[in-house]
Amino acid sequence: MAVDWTWARRSWEKWAGKHVGASGKPVKAALLLNYDPKGPSRLLPVVAEQEGTELKAVDLQPFLDFVRRNNLQMEFFSIGSNQYLVTSIHEHWFCARCINAIQPEGEGVIVMEIGAYLYDGSLVSASQAMVAADQFAWHFNRRTH
Repeated sequence: MAVDWTWARRSWEKWAGKHVGASGKPVKAALLLNYDPKGPSRLLPVVAEQEGTELKAVDLQPFLDFVRRNNLQMEFFSIGSNQYLVTSIHEHWFCARCINAIQPEGEGVIVMEIGAYLYDGSLVSASQAMVAADQFAWHFNRRTH
C-alpha cells in the first residue's frame, strides 16, 4: 500500500509535537527516512520528516552504509558528528549509545524499520523514548500495511 503523504505528514507533526523537543520530552531529535536498504546503493534516501535536527540525505550516507552492511554489533556508526555503538538488537529495531557524548548521562539512538522507512530518534531517556517511538511506529504501520 502506498503511503498517503498528507496523512503521514499530519501524523508526524502530531506525534513530534507531543514527543520531540529539547526540554522535558522523551525524544530530543527524530528523523523519518524513505529508504529501502535492499535498493540500489546509488539511491540516496529521502529525508521525509525531521524534528530537532537539520540533516541532509548525504549526511546520512555513512549510517546507511552501516545499515546495509548489517554488521550491527561489530562496527561503530556515525550520524553527523556523533559516533554510536549498538547496545541491543531486536527484530525490527536496534538501540545504540553515543560514545562521544559530552553529557554525563550519555545519549543514544533508537533505529526502527517501519516498512520502507527508518526512524532515527535521539534519546533523552531510553525507556521514555522507546515508548514514544513505538507509538509512532504502531500508528504508522497500522495505516500503511
